[in-house]
Amino acid sequence: MDEETLEEETEKKNLESLRGIIGSKDPDALSAFFDSQNPVDFAHTAAELDEEELKELTPLLDDDELASLMEESEDDERIRIARTLDNKRLLTAFEYMQKDDIVDMLGDFPIGRRKEVINLMKADDRRIINTLLRYPEDSAGGLMTTAYIALREKLSVSSGLDKIREIGPKTEVIETIFVINDCRQLIGWCDLRDLLAAPKDRHLSDIMHDKVISVAPETDQEETAHIVSKYDLDALPVVSRTNQILGIITVDDVIDVIVQEYDEDILQMGGVSKEENIDTSLAESIKMRLPWLLVNLLTAFLASYTVKSFEDTIAKVVALSAIMTIVSGMGGNAGTQTMSILVRELSQKNLKFSDCIRPFLKEIALGVVNGAATGAVTAVVVYFMYGNAFLGMITLMAMIGNLVVAGVCGFLVPVVLKKIHADPAIASSIFVTTATDVLGFFIFLGLANVFLRYLI
Repeated sequence: MDEETLEEETEKKNLESLRGIIGSKDPDALSAFFDSQNPVDFAHTAAELDEEELKELTPLLDDDELASLMEESEDDERIRIARTLDNKRLLTAFEYMQKDDIVDMLGDFPIGRRKEVINLMKADDRRIINTLLRYPEDSAGGLMTTAYIALREKLSVSSGLDKIREIGPKTEVIETIFVINDCRQLIGWCDLRDLLAAPKDRHLSDIMHDKVISVAPETDQEETAHIVSKYDLDALPVVSRTNQILGIITVDDVIDVIVQEYDEDILQMGGVSKEENIDTSLAESIKMRLPWLLVNLLTAFLASYTVKSFEDTIAKVVALSAIMTIVSGMGGNAGTQTMSILVRELSQKNLKFSDCIRPFLKEIALGVVNGAATGAVTAVVVYFMYGNAFLGMITLMAMIGNLVVAGVCGFLVPVVLKKIHADPAIASSIFVTTATDVLGFFIFLGLANVFLRYLI
């Protein structure tokens, strides 16, 4: 039995076990089952339950188990769980959850229920939640959590460790300690290791690192993830305009952003909206996909018009109609290769506009070499198929020309889109494919028209 099959069998057994426990309404058995599972695996199993089963599950869970289930579930599943709970039970579970997870969940609530739940919260919690809800979901403020440790610079190491023992269980990150002044301005940070190794009577200001990497709450989540990756941070502080610490962004949130941005880029390169999934309704899928298909249709007309311009040439040498699709297809593939690399580089901020000349020239050289190699193979095949050396030579030249076009367009289109502050993943494929199709047909059929007397 392979690993994938074994995993499917395990998931099936877990689901059967969970359904059996729900049927018996045994909270002790459910707690034992919960403890035997990784919280993520338990959430994955619970997601397979239908509405009625889920409604019977939530009353059997302890408050901390319910909180864990909601933290580890996907957004849609959280809302499904919340529908089975009254506001009182929901607030009790919230006491075991991090504020950023609560905000993510409340952000998906209907406005009416969101207001009801927030109004029932304690004043301090309500103030924090309302503050976090003000920031866009895809910004640093939307990602940050307020569960961090910030200590005054005048505290001694001994007092600082006592404070960490007191508030540490309520925070997400205790490895990184942030140091603030009397105005709550962020002035430094230190590792927990620094505190443990320092003399107890030293002040935090004496052992802290004063070079702090931070972001504003309005910073885009993609830029935030890049900063965490670049500086290898465990936690990234979010500060106000006056440098007061507002919260921190943790590595697990950054990983979620990286996965989200990757999925978004892949979908957009295919002309699919990031909001669409397999469960999206027919009407919504049509709304999201049809506009891009219509744009593709318009660009297809350009390629069709190019072919139409050479109708007489094609009519005289029918073999051209079979070969030209090879030339345009190879150009499209080469353009996609270059474009994919550039989109990735630009998304990771590894390529600046001023640094493009050398890699751009490399793509042109790559187009010549790859075009010559693939063109030579194609030319030989064409010669044996049609017995015309000139047709093979035209194919070779057209292949080189179109792969150079593919390299140029595959490089320039994402770079230019990025320069004008457009997402290079959204429209790159349309422009690159159009260029390789139109120019590929034009180069091949244009050469055929020039050397037509040698082809007849």
